[in-house]
Order: sequence, then C-alpha cells, then structure tokens
Amino acid sequence: MFKSFWGFQEQQAQPRPQEIPTESWYPPSVVNSPSSSRPSTPGSSFSLQRTADQPQSPSHVSPAEAAGIIVLLKDKSVDELRKLLSDKSAYQQFLLSLDQVRTQNNVRDELRKETMQIARENLEKEPRIMELRNQCRIIRTTELAAAQEKLNELERQKAETLKFYSPASLLHKLQEAMNKTEEESEALHRQLLDREIDLGAFVQKYKKLRSTYHRRALTHLAAKTSLTG
Repeated sequence: MFKSFWGFQEQQAQPRPQEIPTESWYPPSVVNSPSSSRPSTPGSSFSLQRTADQPQSPSHVSPAEAAGIIVLLKDKSVDELRKLLSDKSAYQQFLLSLDQVRTQNNVRDELRKETMQIARENLEKEPRIMELRNQCRIIRTTELAAAQEKLNELERQKAETLKFYSPASLLHKLQEAMNKTEEESEALHRQLLDREIDLGAFVQKYKKLRSTYHRRALTHLAAKTSLTG
C-alpha cells in the first residue's frame, strides 16, 4: 500500500497550498512544508503526537514503539492518511487507540488516584494533627515549665550535696570538730580548777575528750596528706 501510495505521489505536480486548510490545527512547520500535501511517512506522522495541552514538548519514541506505530499506519489507505493529517478528531481518536498512549493514560490515571487518596488521608489526619499540636503547646507552657522548675531545684540540691561532701568541706568539718573538742577539754579543765567537778569524774571525761580529739586530728592529717600527695 505504501509503495503504490508513494509512487502515486511522485507523479503528481507540486500541490497547491489550498489542499490543506489554512486553519489546520497542526504546527505551521507541517502546514507550510512543501511536502505537506502528501501523506507523510509513518515516522513523520508519529511526530505529530504532540497533544493540544503539550504543544512544545518533544516526543521521544523508541525504535520498538515506532515500529509498532508503522504497522498500524501501513495498512491505511491514502484517504485515511489524509484524514489523519487534516481532521483533528480523527487524529485524536487514532492517537488514543495506540497501546503506548493507553498505557501512559492508565499510568497517569493511577498516579492521579493515588495522589488523591494520599491527599484525602492527609486531610483526615489534620484534626488529629491539630489536637497533638495543641497538646504539645499545653505541655510546653505548663508541664514543661513545672518540670524545668523541679529540675532546677534538683540541680541546686545536687550542687549543695557535692559541696557538702567535697574534700575541702570534709577537712573543714574535721577541723571544726577538733576545735570543738579542744574547747570542751579546756572548759572541763577550768571546772576542775574551780572545783566544780571532782578528780575522778574529770579524769574519765577528759580522757574521752582527748581520745576523740586525737582520733579526729589523725583523720584530718591523713586526709590532708592524701589530697596534697
């Protein structure tokens, strides 16, 4: 069919411009081309697959796809090919009948459905999101403030405890205890001199105080030596 068709065209004179309507919906490069009056080759016909909503996007066709389209076009008559070039409705119907176009449309429809489904699910989750957001705001303004205050108090207690049990603090307390025992010993000695206590009671109490003093003094010396060493 194609061979006889091309032979027929080669014997014709150059076509007149009015053979293709000037109001054709095809691009000017197709309408004004010197060979536009004859049916284009299958490859060039397929290049017209630009849809009305994407007139500027180039078509990328693999050899396998082009071969499949050529198979569909080669059995068409000259009139049918002319109609595809001049009739937008016929061309659109042929375009939508192609497996490649149907597959692409199906993929597009599936993507659209999935996108709409995701959008609906997101909208359904919006009240829950708002509720959680409000709860977070309440936590930040109330519970978090109380927890922060409690944490600050615990940090203060921790600092005081560490300070109380620090080596320097322990040495200071031992020194104070030694001084207190020393003062108690002096007071007991004055009571003996003033005859406010008998000798037996004095010896018993004084011995106990001095033992406590020396025990604390030895502990203080050992701790001080350990820290400075």
